[in-house]
Amino acid sequence: MLFIILGILLCSIGLFFIIIYLNLFTFGYSFLEFVNFIIRVPYFYSLPLGVLSIIYGLERKKINELLLRYRLRFSRK
Repeated sequence: MLFIILGILLCSIGLFFIIIYLNLFTFGYSFLEFVNFIIRVPYFYSLPLGVLSIIYGLERKKINELLLRYRLRFSRK
């Protein structure tokens, strides 16, 4: 659960700054210049980290759920 919440926070920070930096198009930046600028900003890397932590949190939840089902099936006698 912690990884999912952390991932949501990181994704929202990353998307917030990407939307804020979209104003660079009004100053005459081209799309390639925008992408070049965005990948150099450290806030951009919070978006992929957030997505990865959400995926990790969901996979971890599935593993724990399967482990609980396995234990319940064999503990009833």
